Amino acid sequence: MSGGDAGDGSNPLVRPLSSVLCPLIEAAVRGAGALAREAFGKPIKTWLKDGASPVTEIDIAVDALLRRELTAIAPDAGWLSEETPPAGLAAPRLWIVDPIDGTRAFIAGRPDWTISVALVEAGRPIVAALYAPVSEEFFLAVAGAGARRNGMPIGVSGGDAIAGARIAGPKSLLDRLGAAVPDLVIAPRVHSLALRLARVADATLDIALAGSDARDWDLAAADLLVHEAGGALTTPEGSRIAYNGAAATHGVLVAAGKPRHRALCALLREQDVHWH
Repeated sequence: MSGGDAGDGSNPLVRPLSSVLCPLIEAAVRGAGALAREAFGKPIKTWLKDGASPVTEIDIAVDALLRRELTAIAPDAGWLSEETPPAGLAAPRLWIVDPIDGTRAFIAGRPDWTISVALVEAGRPIVAALYAPVSEEFFLAVAGAGARRNGMPIGVSGGDAIAGARIAGPKSLLDRLGAAVPDLVIAPRVHSLALRLARVADATLDIALAGSDARDWDLAAADLLVHEAGGALTTPEGSRIAYNGAAATHGVLVAAGKPRHRALCALLREQDVHWH
């Protein structure tokens, strides 16, 4: 596995995060996953929030559990979640949480939903946990210390070829890219964006695309996983995401192993298309 470069390995937080905080974070996220899995496939209360996005009573319950557990682990950290008002955003560190990433999949009984947690410092994730309770996959990454799935190191796929690459993303983006690269291998849709990006980190996918409506909580954990697995997640122009900024929404994003990522971004620049 290629080592990551998303964080500074000399960061004094890395050692305590690895030896002390990570087991606590994993226990909290697994507990939240158990709560969600218990309700999965059963009748639950659902409603629409701003923007006609669905939310369930389980999103709220998982969010409350995580907020209680994670703020106990790092009391100095602020809080940014999809389901609760932000708190302490000016703190030096910040929890960024999506209690259920892929709520529509959860409601529909599909298995590809996740629980996504990241601890962010100075705009970048320094620890990430992503849990897919149905498939029992637990991803964990620490800045400068690599990425793992169920305790085993993971790494992105090698090579720089775009032709023949396994790719997943919004249909509109895949159609536009497919016009330039007709022999892409389109993978089945992954309804959790965080899990879609993590599939690049574990080399299930060669490329993953995110549409222009992704939020901090959809991205932060997967971002660190991709970088610590030796890949890159950026805008088509090559800019990394800065979290806890003025806006939580981001434009189109590209994730891949670094050589393939460079080739893909170059192709997009050659097309001279502003991707939205």
